[in-house]
Amino acid sequence: MSIRVLVVDDQALVRGGFRTILDSEPGIEVVGEAADGASAIDAVGELDPDVVCMDVQMPGMDGLTATRRIAAEHGERPAVLVLTTFNREDYLFQALEAGASGFLLKNSSPEQLIEAVQVVARGDALLSPDVTRKVIEAASARGVQRAADAPPAPARGTAPPELASLTDREREVLALLAEGRSNAEIATRLWVGEATVKTHVSKVLQKLGLRDRVHAVVYAYEHGVVRPGT
Repeated sequence: MSIRVLVVDDQALVRGGFRTILDSEPGIEVVGEAADGASAIDAVGELDPDVVCMDVQMPGMDGLTATRRIAAEHGERPAVLVLTTFNREDYLFQALEAGASGFLLKNSSPEQLIEAVQVVARGDALLSPDVTRKVIEAASARGVQRAADAPPAPARGTAPPELASLTDREREVLALLAEGRSNAEIATRLWVGEATVKTHVSKVLQKLGLRDRVHAVVYAYEHGVVRPGT
C-alpha cells in the first residue's frame, strides 16, 4: 500500500515541488495539500494521511500549533514531518514537544525528503545528524540546569511510575538511546540481535508513553537516566 502524504505549506510553489518529488517515488502518494495549520487539521480528518509534511511559519495557525493539535486528536498516526527553512533550535524543540516525528530542513535533497517520509511512516523518528547532536546537547544542558535547580535527590525507588516499570535491560537500552546509538550499535553493545533491540525499544516507548526514540533521548536526560557529560 502507498504511503499517503498531506503537504502543508503556505507557498503554492513549494507545495507543488514537494508533490512532484513525492509522487515520483513508487509507494508514496500525495493525497492532498493545505496552506495553513487550520486547513491541515481539517484535511487530516478528511483524508486520513499516513504522513503530514508540515511547514512551520504560516499565516493564521502555524505549523507547530497544528502539529500539537493533530498529535492530541489523532495520536501516533499520522506522523508529522516538520519541514522548515530555518535551522533554529527553538523550532526543533517546540516541534518535538508538539509531537512531531521528524525535522528536516527545506534545503535537503529530494532523496532525503523521500527517505524522511518513508522513515516516519513506518513509525521511526528522523533527524539529520547535526540536528540529533543539537537534541542531545540541549537535552544534556537541560539536565544540568534541572539538576542545579532541583531539591536533593529522592531516595532510590521513588522514580516516576512509568520509569520504575522498566526492566533493567530496558533501562539499559534507554540509556544507550540517550547516547544517540542506533539499533545496530545497541545490539553490538549488548550482544543481542537487532530484532531483540527493536522489541526492547518498542517496550520502552510504550511503557514511557513516548512517540519515538528522539523523545526518549529528551526523557532520559530530563529524568536522570543518564547524566549530562557521561
